[in-house]
Amino acid sequence: MPPEPSPLSARNPTVQHLRRLFGRRRARSEHGQYVVEGPTLVLEALASGAEVVEVYLDAEAPAGGALAEVAMRAQERGVPVRHLAPGVLGRIADVVAPQPAMAVVAGRPMPLDELVGQSRGGLVLVLAGVADPGNAGTLVRTAEAAGASGVMFGGASVDPLSPKTIRASAGSLFRVPVATAPDPATAVAVLRDAGFTIVGATQSGDRPFDRYPWPDDVALVLGGEAQGLPPGLLGPGDVMVSIPMAGQVESLNVAVAGSLLCFEWARRRSAWGYDSARFPARTSTPLT
Repeated sequence: MPPEPSPLSARNPTVQHLRRLFGRRRARSEHGQYVVEGPTLVLEALASGAEVVEVYLDAEAPAGGALAEVAMRAQERGVPVRHLAPGVLGRIADVVAPQPAMAVVAGRPMPLDELVGQSRGGLVLVLAGVADPGNAGTLVRTAEAAGASGVMFGGASVDPLSPKTIRASAGSLFRVPVATAPDPATAVAVLRDAGFTIVGATQSGDRPFDRYPWPDDVALVLGGEAQGLPPGLLGPGDVMVSIPMAGQVESLNVAVAGSLLCFEWARRRSAWGYDSARFPARTSTPLT
């Protein structure tokens, strides 16, 4: 048998490429690749059918357990597995205690018109300036759980394929269609022209969210954490809803508000609860 290749050092060109993909949105866009961190998410990527290019394991990490399963699943799919020298994963991720596994996955957000075309009858979540990757990833996870058709990242929103967004999505980004648009106003106009009802969430909405009938073909527009919806984004024919709150609370976290609204839309689709066809029962252990 040929000897095992030496673990890749920090100076290896492959490692340099990993660092660029990890830290730079432009590199991810140019190469059509992104990085997934941690054994759990690498296994999610391998199981989802995503185009996993290569898997990287920490040469110092204890053998067995999750890493052994990662190596086995990668081998089953014909994905190369390479080892990284001690300390290299920490330099890629720029953290003190990095995850012991990474993978490079090929993929880009889909074009907006493709997302719109395959979302008829459903809910499209429009993020107009959601800059925090934790909030954005949580909303993608919520979109999957509520049965939404896809998520559009617009304007100053975070990169949907950044490592932190993927981590916060708990694997949902491998399964939920995602598109990007430089200008959220253009995206909203495209959705409006395609027959979607535009629903914006604001503190001063003209009706409580639970008193709105929530039709099919809804584009739910959420603004950024600090500024809310950009001025002029919604037109006079669009719908503005609010979430009534007690006490002196002025607003909810955007991920919390978006979750309430997504599940209210889902509840309206089946009168109460979830129908088994749209929301099949899970047989695997959910991610936490």
